[in-house]
Amino acid sequence: MTSTPDAVRARAAAVFDLDARLPERVFRELADEAVFCEFDLLLTPDAWPALSALARLHGDRQVDLLVVEADGVAGPALSLSVEATPDDYWTEVGFDSGREPLESVTIAARTVALTGPSGSWGCWGERDSEVAVVRGFPGEAARHDWHVRYGPCVDAAGALASWLPQVFGNRCIPGAYAAEMAANYGAPRGNRDSSV
Repeated sequence: MTSTPDAVRARAAAVFDLDARLPERVFRELADEAVFCEFDLLLTPDAWPALSALARLHGDRQVDLLVVEADGVAGPALSLSVEATPDDYWTEVGFDSGREPLESVTIAARTVALTGPSGSWGCWGERDSEVAVVRGFPGEAARHDWHVRYGPCVDAAGALASWLPQVFGNRCIPGAYAAEMAANYGAPRGNRDSSV
């Protein structure tokens, strides 16, 4: 099943607030505890098994990727079957000698949004904060299993403690930023177990 760029954009806009940026709330409805991964890993062949597995958890037969913001490319949108291989994913997002470097999603993308037709999961990545945020696990066990199988990943507290300080030049993360990130991406109220 292939989708038009307009259909990919519409599905992404239903799951994400395409104008928001971290630490703001980028997910419209998904509110389970987020899992954070490295942005640079998101656009490599190594990420494909994790993305296709998350899509399959929700019965999606494809993964949609929308480049929300980019340097030098016009916000491409693409769909890839969950049956695709990591090499197929790399062909779509990577860089090869047949293209200009800025035609590569991996090189040019500043902000990306990935989801599937179900709209039940999503992955939002930003180069500026150097993280990708994943939501939409059908339960704690599924989130834990996905993390164990496809990590390294951390929860919001882990991202604030270990990954995000580097974005701020190894200085303290501003209190308002940290509070907003924790409020928007930590465990939902009533579920404060911070283990991933």
